[in-house]
Amino acid sequence: MDKANQSLTGLALQKFKKNFWGVLSLGFIAVLLFISIFAYVLAPDKTKNANWGDLSIHSQLPGFTVTMLHFPAEPTTFAEYFTGRQTPEQKIPILKYRITGDSLTYEEYTNDHSLAISKTIPLSSFGNDAKAETIAGEYIKEQKFILGTDSQGRDLLSRLIIGSRVSIAIGFVAVFISLAVGIFFGAIAGYYGGRADAFVMWLVNIIWSIPTLLLVIAITLALGKGFWQVFVAVGLTMWVEVARVVRGQVMSIKQMQFVTAARALGYRNSRIIFNHILPNSMAPVIVISAANFASAILVESGLSFLGLGAQPPIPSWGGMIKDHYNYIILGKPYLALAPGIAMLLLVLAFMMVGNALRDALDVKSE
Repeated sequence: MDKANQSLTGLALQKFKKNFWGVLSLGFIAVLLFISIFAYVLAPDKTKNANWGDLSIHSQLPGFTVTMLHFPAEPTTFAEYFTGRQTPEQKIPILKYRITGDSLTYEEYTNDHSLAISKTIPLSSFGNDAKAETIAGEYIKEQKFILGTDSQGRDLLSRLIIGSRVSIAIGFVAVFISLAVGIFFGAIAGYYGGRADAFVMWLVNIIWSIPTLLLVIAITLALGKGFWQVFVAVGLTMWVEVARVVRGQVMSIKQMQFVTAARALGYRNSRIIFNHILPNSMAPVIVISAANFASAILVESGLSFLGLGAQPPIPSWGGMIKDHYNYIILGKPYLALAPGIAMLLLVLAFMMVGNALRDALDVKSE
């Protein structure tokens, strides 16, 4: 197809498709987004925040397998497929069991088998009509922890999957806030100039002079520690770069002939800004947004590591690193490396997508 007959969007999309790493990174982000949405469907531990754990199986190596004694639980509702099981499933890791008459005797799991405690419960605990064959087949199963367990005996893989929700959400919410605030102030400063421009640039310079993490901590302490407070705090510190770029784009585009023609036709300033100028200045903003996704993920992880991010029991990759960084020197570094590698891959993917978008939207490149 002749390039002259293609739109700029079509040309940019065609160039983006030729970038192998950009397409691969975008696919990785899409897969992780799918995993985060259906986290409780995919995670082995269906309890809310994947918070079920047993100290008897803490800090086990990847591939650890144990016999698990389950007790009857209420059926999972449709909403719980997205929010997690509100009532934790009751289960006990055991070494061995035997059924005699109308009772079940089991030994609780322990690394030192000589210290195992034996307990006996009636078969009626599994229902009035429970039979030995039914119990052995439905309530006693082997459970494998693919990535092992953390320091609290929780499934590390489930915590990683559920924790991806925080990183993905912080990216979307923080970038949305930064775009909304940054585009507004940047458009006002670039279009009107004068005192409006001087005020916006003064505000931008003041915020830019404060270290990002310090500013986020200050906003977090003012709003309170919590899930949504972190999102707002990160978003309010990332708009300055968007505002500077939008300001420069608007100052350049408002001198073009189609803007002069719109003024001559008597269009309102708001219509000229939002219908004519901003749509033509979005290319660099899109690139910045991809980079801000990565920055937001790192800032949230830093806050969680400091204890100011998502609060327990909500799993986050930064919080998981905080809980297990000392295990790096205790012979079980994977407890901290697993969330660290997940974070590295996600941030790298967003940076690669940003680079690919920059190349695709560069009208000067072939």
